[in-house]
Amino acid sequence: MNPTVVLVVAKAPESGVAKTRLTPPLSPEQAAKVAAASLLDTLNAVHGIPGIYPVIAWTGEIERACRRDAIEEAMADMDLIPQRGGDLGERLAAAHADVAERYPDSPVLQIGMDTPQVTSELLVDSAAQLRSHDGPEAVLGPAVDGGWWALGLREPRDAEVLAHVPMSRADTGELTGTALAQRGLRVHELVELSDVDTVLDAHRVAGSVPDSEFAAALRASVEPEGAV
Repeated sequence: MNPTVVLVVAKAPESGVAKTRLTPPLSPEQAAKVAAASLLDTLNAVHGIPGIYPVIAWTGEIERACRRDAIEEAMADMDLIPQRGGDLGERLAAAHADVAERYPDSPVLQIGMDTPQVTSELLVDSAAQLRSHDGPEAVLGPAVDGGWWALGLREPRDAEVLAHVPMSRADTGELTGTALAQRGLRVHELVELSDVDTVLDAHRVAGSVPDSEFAAALRASVEPEGAV
């Protein structure tokens, strides 16, 4: 088995496009800054993992991204692949298929950019499940909202089931686990995390990682201008 691929599925944090559920009370520009910080924290966690293939499946215009320079620097040593397909499930399945072609015989652990509280240690532990001789063929990290924050597969092509799973629903996590099990995979459940979808989510997550880029960006968005 070759080194594990850690696949980050991300989009450019553009004002008016990124984290629109945070507006209001945040402005579109503030929401984009929060999204950029979340992405940077995620990439920092990935960079802290030794001996992996770091890959990012990207969509959007990097030229319009908030904190473009910092993001380009963070992605500089990652394999960048474009997202393709229609809805989210199709794009996720396509990203895994592209990884399988580029990195044969490598398991993959896929995460998004909405869990800035994720750590290198958590990702290492999650990926290790797939490398155990008698371990599961899949790992799934449930999200508080009913979705999932991480999907790991010993064989990335098994992600083709995602093209038929409804995304962004309260039962997406359950449906994903069922689809994987029906494919004959043993699925191990990871720790539950909260995605950042709403302002309440954002404050809860920021409170758990007060020294993160994400927490700093959120504080800057809610503090009055000129406050000390």
